[in-house]
Amino acid sequence: MDSRAYRVNARYLHKKCNPSIFKFKSTAEIEPLVGIIGQDRAVHSLSFGLDISDSTYNIYLAGILGTGRTTLIRELLQKKASSEPVPSDWCYVHNFKNPDSPKAIKLPAGKGIAFKKDVSVEIEKVTKQIVRAFESEDFDYKKNEILNVFVEQTNAMYLQLEEEARSQGFAISRTQSGISTIPLKKNGEALSQEEYMAMPEDERAELMKKSSIVQEKLNRAFRKFKELEKNVKARIKDLEQETARSVTVLHFARLFNKYRMFADIVEYLEDMQQDLLNNIDLFIKREGSWPAYLFQHIDRRASLRRYQVNLIVDNSQLDHAPVIFENNPTYSNLFGQIEYESEFGILATDFSKIKAGSVHKANGGYLILYASSILKNFYIWETLKKVLKNQEIKVENVTKVFGLSNMETLEPESIPVNLKIVLIGEPIYYYLLYEYDEDFRKLFKIKVDFDVEMDRNRVHIDEHVHFIASVCKNKNLVHFSPRAVAAVIDYSSRLVGDQRKLTTLFNKLVEIIYEADSWAKKEGASIVEDRHVKRAIEEKRYRSAMIEEKIRSYIKEHSLIINVTGEKIGELNGLAVYDMGDYSFGKPVRITAKTFMGEKGLINIEREIRLSGTIHSKGVLTLNGYLGAQYAQDKPLTLSASLTFEQSYQGIEGDSASAAELFALLSSLAEVPIKQGIAVTGSVNQNGEIQPVGGVNQKIEGFFKVCKDQGLDGRQGVIIPRKNIPHLMLDDEVVEAVKSKKFNIWAVDHVNEGLEILTGIEAGERNQGGGFTPGSIHARVDDKLRKWSSRQKSGKYRYNYNVYRHSGPIRRRRRL
Repeated sequence: MDSRAYRVNARYLHKKCNPSIFKFKSTAEIEPLVGIIGQDRAVHSLSFGLDISDSTYNIYLAGILGTGRTTLIRELLQKKASSEPVPSDWCYVHNFKNPDSPKAIKLPAGKGIAFKKDVSVEIEKVTKQIVRAFESEDFDYKKNEILNVFVEQTNAMYLQLEEEARSQGFAISRTQSGISTIPLKKNGEALSQEEYMAMPEDERAELMKKSSIVQEKLNRAFRKFKELEKNVKARIKDLEQETARSVTVLHFARLFNKYRMFADIVEYLEDMQQDLLNNIDLFIKREGSWPAYLFQHIDRRASLRRYQVNLIVDNSQLDHAPVIFENNPTYSNLFGQIEYESEFGILATDFSKIKAGSVHKANGGYLILYASSILKNFYIWETLKKVLKNQEIKVENVTKVFGLSNMETLEPESIPVNLKIVLIGEPIYYYLLYEYDEDFRKLFKIKVDFDVEMDRNRVHIDEHVHFIASVCKNKNLVHFSPRAVAAVIDYSSRLVGDQRKLTTLFNKLVEIIYEADSWAKKEGASIVEDRHVKRAIEEKRYRSAMIEEKIRSYIKEHSLIINVTGEKIGELNGLAVYDMGDYSFGKPVRITAKTFMGEKGLINIEREIRLSGTIHSKGVLTLNGYLGAQYAQDKPLTLSASLTFEQSYQGIEGDSASAAELFALLSSLAEVPIKQGIAVTGSVNQNGEIQPVGGVNQKIEGFFKVCKDQGLDGRQGVIIPRKNIPHLMLDDEVVEAVKSKKFNIWAVDHVNEGLEILTGIEAGERNQGGGFTPGSIHARVDDKLRKWSSRQKSGKYRYNYNVYRHSGPIRRRRRL
C-alpha cells in the first residue's frame, strides 16, 4: 500500500504573505489606521443600539480581551455623543423647611457654576453688610433710642414705686438678686431685727400688713417691667430685621432677577432670605468668654454653610453629551456618597458633603463599565439595575442601603436619570446573566458580539498594515519593512490557526510589534525586518516553554515512554494539546488497546477512574457504534476491550484521540502491528469518517520535536484529518523537514486510509457476499470476531470478565 497519495505537499503547510504586494519601503509611509478592523457585525450592532433612546436598550459588548472592544466603543460613543446636547448641571442646596432632605436643583449646562458663584458672592456681601450695618452709628442711635425710652420708663416706675413704699413706711433696695423692701423707723432709718422683735404685737401686725401692700405693688411693677423689657426686645428685633432686610433686598433682588425663570430657585432664594432674617444672631457679636466665643464662631461658620450651593455635576466644560469610563466602580464612585466630618468627637454632615458618582456625571450621556468589576459586588449590580428601572438616582451610603448602620444621615432628593449604559465583558457573563437574571434581559436588550477572527483578504491585510503603522507612530517605535509586515500577517494567521483567517486579538499583535522593535533597536537597525519579528516570536515562545521542554526531556530519557521507531500491536501515539494560558503546546501520548473474548464491550479506563471528560467519553462510546455497524451485521458483537492513555495522570477531554483509539483497537483485533513513528490526531464518527480537530499545528510541532530529539528517519510523521489542511500554519522548521522528506504529514478522510498508512496493509472493502477483501485489516478483525462469537454460541467458553472500576471489587475469571 503506497501512502504517498495521502501525503500533504509542503506548500500547503504554511500560507506565506508575499512582501511584494506592498508598495512601500517602510510603514513610515503609511497613514495610521482609522477605525477598527474585522468587526463589521459589532459595529453594525453597536451603532443600532446607540441609536435607540429607550431606557431598556442598554448594551452589552461581548468579546474577549484584545478584540478592540474598548477602542470601538470609545470611537463610536465619541462620534455619537458629539452630536448630542450637553446635559443639565445639578446642585444640592439646603432645605430650609426640611434640613434632613436637601433639595436637588436642575440648571442648564454651565449655569450651575454661575449660580453657585452668584449665591456665594451675594451671601458674602450680605453677611458683611449686615455686620457693618449692625455696627453703624445709625443702628446704634436707633437702638439706643429704644433703650433710652426703656430706661426712662423703668426709672420713672422705680421712683413712683419708691415713693409709694415710703408712704407705707418702707424703703426699696436694689441688690444683685433683685429688689427688696426694708421697713423704716419714723426718723427714716432702717428698722433693725432687734427693734422689730421689741415692737408690740399689734404694731408688728400693722407693719406686716403694710409690707404685704408694698410687696403687691412690687410684684405689679415687676410684671410691668417684664412687659416693657419684652416690648423693648421685640422693638430691637424689629429694628435688626428691618436693618437686615434693607441690606438683603438689593442683593437678593439681583438673584431673583437673574434666576426668575427657575421656579425652584426662586422658592429656594425666598426661603434663604427669610432664614437669614430669622437668624440675625449669626451676624451680631456677643460678649462672652473665650470658650463661649469659640463655640459661637464654629456654630456661625457651620450655620453660614447652609447658604452655599453644592454643585455636584458641572458640565460647563463639555461640548457634547458626556462619555464616562468608570474603571474603579465602587459603590461610592458609581452612585455617590454622603461624607462626614468630626466636630468635637461627633460625626456630622450636611448637604455640602454630598458627592456625585459616575452615574450623576454620565447623566444625559453614556456610562461604560466592565462587567467583571460590577458583578464582583452584588449590591453594586442590584443598585445599578434599580437606577435603570426607576430612572432616578438617590445618594445613599451603602451601609444604610443594606441596613448595616442605623446612624442618622441625610435623605437627599432623587435626581432623574437619563443615560445609556454599556457593559464590556466576556461572552460567558452575558449568557449567565441572560439565563439567571430576569432584569438583565429587560434592561440590556442589545448584544454586540466581537469575533476573534476575520477573513484573510487583501482589504484586511492592508488594514493590518495601517494598524502596524499606527502602533509605530503612536508609540514612537521603529517602523516595519514589507518583509516584517508580512511576518506579522503570517503570525496573525498562526494565532487564529487558519490559513484563511487573521486574528482580531490585536493586543497579541501589539506585543510582537513592541518586542520586534526592541530586538531591532538592540541590533542598531533603522528598520524592523522579518528576522526581528521571527526573533520576537521565538523569544516569546522560549519564555513560556519551560514545561514543554521538561516533558520533552522526560521523553528523551525514557521516563515518559514514547516510541517513534519500530512497530507494535495495539499501540500508537495520539496527540494532545496542553494549554498553559499564555502558551499552548502539543505532546504525544501513548494509547494502548487490549482485546479479548467477552461481552463487556469497550471499557474506557480513564472513564472508569473518572479522569475522562464528557466529550472524550462520547468519542470512545462512538467507537462502539462504528464496530457494530462494521462487524456485527451478521453476528453479535462478542468483545471485551480496554483502552487507556499510558502514563496519563490528569483529566482528559476532547474527542480528537478517538481515531487513534480506533486504530489501536483494530490493530489489537487484527493482530497487525502499527508503525510507531506515526502519530494520529482526528475525531471519528460512527461511519468511520475522520473529522477535523483543534490545535493541529501544536500537535504536529510537538510530535516533530520529539522525533527530532530521537532522530528523524524520514518515515515519521503525523496523520491529520484532510479537513484540517486549511488550518495548517506550521513553523518553518517543520515545513523544511517535510520538503527534505525527513518528516511527513498525511491527510485522510476515512479510517481505512489511516489504517493503510499505519500498517502498510490494505484496509479492505466489503464484497457482495458480506465479507471483506481477503488478507485485509477488516477481514482479519471480522474473522476474529466471528470465531469469538461462534465459541460464545457453542457455550464452550463462558467468561465473566472483570470490569475494572476504581471503587468496585476485583473479580477473578471463572469458567461456568
